[in-house]
Amino acid sequence: MYESIKNFNKQFLYEPEIKNIENLDKKSEFVVVGMGGSALAPLLLRTWKPDLDILIHRDYGLPHISEEKLKNKTIILSSYSGNTEEVLNSFLKAKEKGLNMVAISIGGELLKLAKENNVPYIELPNTGIQPRMALGLSLKAFLKILGEYKELFNLSKLSEILNQSDYESEGKILAQKIKSHIPVIYASNHNLSLIYIWKIKLNETGKIPAFYNVLPELNHNEMTSFDIQDSTRELGDKFYFLILKDSKDNPKILKRMDVLGKLYKDRKLNVEVINVKGDDLWQKVFSSLLLADWTAYYTALEYGLDPEQVPMVEELKKLILE
Repeated sequence: MYESIKNFNKQFLYEPEIKNIENLDKKSEFVVVGMGGSALAPLLLRTWKPDLDILIHRDYGLPHISEEKLKNKTIILSSYSGNTEEVLNSFLKAKEKGLNMVAISIGGELLKLAKENNVPYIELPNTGIQPRMALGLSLKAFLKILGEYKELFNLSKLSEILNQSDYESEGKILAQKIKSHIPVIYASNHNLSLIYIWKIKLNETGKIPAFYNVLPELNHNEMTSFDIQDSTRELGDKFYFLILKDSKDNPKILKRMDVLGKLYKDRKLNVEVINVKGDDLWQKVFSSLLLADWTAYYTALEYGLDPEQVPMVEELKKLILE
């Protein structure tokens, strides 16, 4: 895991190739079928281009939309291992309906099916890392399918711009601060995908509960649950609030963040403001996620846990097959 984070910037050197590309009917609407780390990249695509017509399906089968609409979409089947049960089920359903498909994986049953059925596919490099750590590779594969060559070039620059070591000490300190607490990550709606991935990294790598929400909506409901009184002090003390501030956010949202932080601190709640840094969108996203990676990694170590493996996931997979 340490090496996965340390070498993350090298993922942006990857140049994806679509095999069976002659069978890819290019469309402007997409359905992404994926679970866990294999479905994180399309979330970032939404942040990059909010008007992108992309539906993320995290389930068996296909989304509950008409067959006519499905036929106008490209179904992107994303499974890092190639053996994700839900994605394989979706592949078979899409094949039955004769839908336009493309697969992304390092191998497994998904690529086997794609090759047998002449379905276009991208074979990711198998570097032995966890799916959640392959976000750079995955994002470049998605951009290749979308035909976004300019953004592929922009991402490639991150191989030289990103310096993972810049965020390690900050992540280690943050992990020490949040120890014995449950992190709650806040941001603007624009950065919803970013804080969702923060949560996932703290769950899977850090091995702790973590939650997230966005402003201004949380000011109308969740915030009131932290208007701490003597009878609820014990509950409030369990949380640690991380507010991700982006200078490009709506000024009204930035003011709400400042005021919310003050209100929480006045109630003696734990609050940390984290400024999202970078000259452009991708620098901001991945510098923030590198901080999340280091924070999650050192959080696991703070508890004496393995930051890499996810034994409960493997246990569940075995039990549902019985």
